[in-house]
Amino acid sequence: LVPALPRLSHKAFRSTAQAAAIMLASCSSNSSSCAALRALPSVISTVAGVSSRGFSSSSSSSSAPAPSESATKTWKRYSELSRTDGATQFSGVNRRYIPPLGSTAIPQTPRIDNSAGKMSEKHMRDEWTPEELKEAVRDNVVMTWTNSAPRMSVPHIVRGEGVYLYDSEGKQYLDYTSQAVCTNTGYTLDPDVKNAIIKQMEEVFYTYPGMSMTTVRAKLCSLLGDITPGDINGFLFPLGGSEANEGAIRIARRYTGKFKILSSMRSYHGGSTGPLAATGDFRARFAGEMPGFVKIFNPHALCFSTGASDETAAQQALRMLEEQIICEGPESIAAILLETIVGANGVFLHPVGYLEGVRALCDKYKILLILDEVMCGFWRTGPLFAFQHFPGVVPDILTSAKGLSSSVLPLGMIGMRQKIKDFFETAPLGWGATYANHPVLLACAYEVVKKNLLLDTESKVLKIEKIMLREIDGLVQRHPCVMQGRAIGAFGCLDLVRKDGSSLNLLGQDLPKEALVVKQSLAKNGLIGLFRSPMLHICPPLVINEEELMDMFSRLESVLTDLDNALE
Repeated sequence: LVPALPRLSHKAFRSTAQAAAIMLASCSSNSSSCAALRALPSVISTVAGVSSRGFSSSSSSSSAPAPSESATKTWKRYSELSRTDGATQFSGVNRRYIPPLGSTAIPQTPRIDNSAGKMSEKHMRDEWTPEELKEAVRDNVVMTWTNSAPRMSVPHIVRGEGVYLYDSEGKQYLDYTSQAVCTNTGYTLDPDVKNAIIKQMEEVFYTYPGMSMTTVRAKLCSLLGDITPGDINGFLFPLGGSEANEGAIRIARRYTGKFKILSSMRSYHGGSTGPLAATGDFRARFAGEMPGFVKIFNPHALCFSTGASDETAAQQALRMLEEQIICEGPESIAAILLETIVGANGVFLHPVGYLEGVRALCDKYKILLILDEVMCGFWRTGPLFAFQHFPGVVPDILTSAKGLSSSVLPLGMIGMRQKIKDFFETAPLGWGATYANHPVLLACAYEVVKKNLLLDTESKVLKIEKIMLREIDGLVQRHPCVMQGRAIGAFGCLDLVRKDGSSLNLLGQDLPKEALVVKQSLAKNGLIGLFRSPMLHICPPLVINEEELMDMFSRLESVLTDLDNALE
C-alpha cells in the first residue's frame, strides 16, 4: 500500500512523526498495537521519502523534540483509563462499550398468502348483473381527488351521443361542462377518427419514443407546426395536461439553468407533484412543500381590488409582478407559468394589456413564458389557441391537452419555440415517458385536429359565444344568487352568492347546504358536469347546436331558481 500513498510535505511529516512519538511514549506494553506504533516511524519515512532520523538532505529541519514529562504523564493516565478490559485496577469502568439495545432480532414478515388469485367466472361474461357491478364498485373502486364514499351514488353512465350522456336506468344528462372541459367533440365518435385509431392499432400500436420514429408522429408534428402561431415548431406528446406541464417545467429549467417557477394564485396546472406545487388553489396543499415554486398575484384577487378599471388592474398587477421579479432575483427565475385564460378557478379573462405586459417583463429579465392552454386551447375560446387574443403574445413553451384529442384517448402536448428546439438538438432534453408520443394516441389527435380545421370550428365557437354572452347576462340579471358571470367562446362561469352577497363558500371547503341544493337540482334537471362551488362553470361541447344550447340554459335557469328559493 505504501507506494500508492502520496508523499508527505515536510510540515505534514513533522506533524505525523510527532503524533507517532506521542503515542509511542504512552505505550508501555508489548501488545500488537504498541508493536505497530514502534514500526510507524519507518512507515512514515518511506511514505515521505525521508529517513526515520530526520528529513532528507534538502531540508535543514531537525527531528521533532521529545514531549515533556507532564504531557507524557497525561497521555499515560488516559491510556490507563480507556482500555478494552476496563480502567487499570477498576475493570468495571470504561470497558469496551456494549450497545445498550443488544443484538435486536430482525422482524419476521407475517406469512400472508401473496399468490395470485383466480379470475372469477363473471369476467368470462359480457354482461354483469347490477348487483355484481355495485359489488365491484364498493369493493375495488377508489375515486380521484375527493373521498371515495360517493362512488355508490354517482350516475353509472353506459353510453353517450352528441352532447348527451345516459345512465344505466336510461336517464338522459346534458353535459354542460364537457365534463372536465375536455370532451369538445361530444360523444358521437367521428367515423374517420375511429378508423384512424383502428388503422394505427393494426399497423403498429406501440413504439418506444426514443428508439424509433413513426409516420403519424411526423405528420402530427408537421400539422401543428403549420397551424401554431409564431415560431413554435417543436412538439412532443405526453399523456395529459399535468404531464405536459411537468415536462414544460423541466424543459424551462434545463434550457435556462435556473430553478424558480413563478405561477399565479387562483390557478390550476395539474395533479402530478410539480404542476400541483405550481397550482394556486387548495389542491396545492396535497403536494406538500416543494422548493422552487413562487406564487404571484394576478389581476383577480379574492379580498381586494387591483383597480376600478381593467387598465388600472393590469398596470397594478404588472407593477407587483416586476417588484417580485426584482426581489426574487431574475437570475434565479426559469419561467413564469400562467393559464392564458384561468380555467378551473373561474374562467378569468386577463384585462387587456396584462398578458402583453407579462410577455414584455419576461423578455426584459430573460425569463421564459409558459402558457398553459390545457383547458382553453384547441378552439375552446374561439381561435386555435387563446393566446391569439393578445397582441404580440407568443409563449416560449405552450402546453395543451383535452381538446387535442377531445378525450377520445388521453394525450397532452408540449410546444416550444425554435430557439429552445435548437438548444436541444445537442443538449439532452431531460424529460421522457414510456407512453409519450404513443402512435395510437397520435393517430387519434391527428384526425381530431384535421376534422376541426375542416369543419371551421373557430367560426362555430364564435356563434356559440354570442348565445353564451346573451344568456349568461340574463342569468346574472334575473337571479339574486348570481353575483357575476364571465364568458369567452364556449368557456363560461358564474359566481354563486348568498342573499347578503357573500360567496356560498371558499373553494375547497366542505360544501354548504346551499351548494348541495345546486348539486341535487343539477341531477334533477338532467345536467351533468364539473360543479366547483361557489363557481358554476358553463362549458358545453363545441359541437352543441343552438337548440341544445338553449335547452342547456333552460335547465340551468331551473337550477338557479331552486337556489334562489333555498336562500329565501
